[in-house]
Amino acid sequence: MNALSMMVGSGAVMGVGIALLIRQFSPSPAPRLDAALRRLNPPPPRVGQEFTPRPPTWEEVWGRWLADRLPGRLPRTDLQLVNMTVERFVYSKALLTLVGLLFPSLIALAWALIGLTAPWFVPAAAGIALGAVLWFVPDYSLRQQAAAAREEFAHALAAYVELVALRLASNAGPTQALHDAAGVGSGWPLVRLREALLRSRLEKIPPWDALEDLGRELALPHLPDFADVMRRSSNDGAAVYEPLRARARAASIQLLAQQAAAANAASEKMTAPGALMAALVMFAIAFPAALNILAL
Repeated sequence: MNALSMMVGSGAVMGVGIALLIRQFSPSPAPRLDAALRRLNPPPPRVGQEFTPRPPTWEEVWGRWLADRLPGRLPRTDLQLVNMTVERFVYSKALLTLVGLLFPSLIALAWALIGLTAPWFVPAAAGIALGAVLWFVPDYSLRQQAAAAREEFAHALAAYVELVALRLASNAGPTQALHDAAGVGSGWPLVRLREALLRSRLEKIPPWDALEDLGRELALPHLPDFADVMRRSSNDGAAVYEPLRARARAASIQLLAQQAAAANAASEKMTAPGALMAALVMFAIAFPAALNILAL
């Protein structure tokens, strides 16, 4: 009876496995066209139908709760620049801190299971120190991302100013030149510029005011100065082709100088590992000879 049960069970498992293999490698049937079109283009909500918002995730719930109770100021300018929510930033800080607090205790528990013991204050102190370090890791990462984003925006703004100057040279108005130049590229800096210009059109405000607000809101370099030049060209009717070209050229030279300085700093940092490696090689070569001399 036991042998028969084992044979039946083995046959059933083998049959299920063969069926799964056949289903995996068999071509899937073509989907229904009406269902596929309905998923791609969902019908609009009917009149009177209530809109059901997406339920918040655990990250958003806990991040909002922590952000409301967290002392100090949050880097909202940098968060807006890199398109990161406050809830996600605070949640990542709290999660990393919790990992830092618990990790030494888990290591101590693993040591205790194999017979190695340590005083209780050692994992506690290590956890506090590691948690404090990991608490500031998201801030450091955010500052690095924001600095890289501002540098990228400065490069894009230099090209944008050149395009605006060319459109002004072709007898286009200041507002039209701003809109036409912003519609050329598809990078995120030009997307931000297009959003600011669209907001100015919807709110019936001058486009240079919207650009100046964007530059001050996100602490973007050179954008408020460019907006001021465009404002003066609109109010006074001044020719700004040459000033714009000069500003774009000066911004490009400054960015190239910053990149050259960063490259030189990176090259200098590489000399220390090379010198250390050379010292280790010399020590490895001289150590046996020194031992022989001392043995004599």
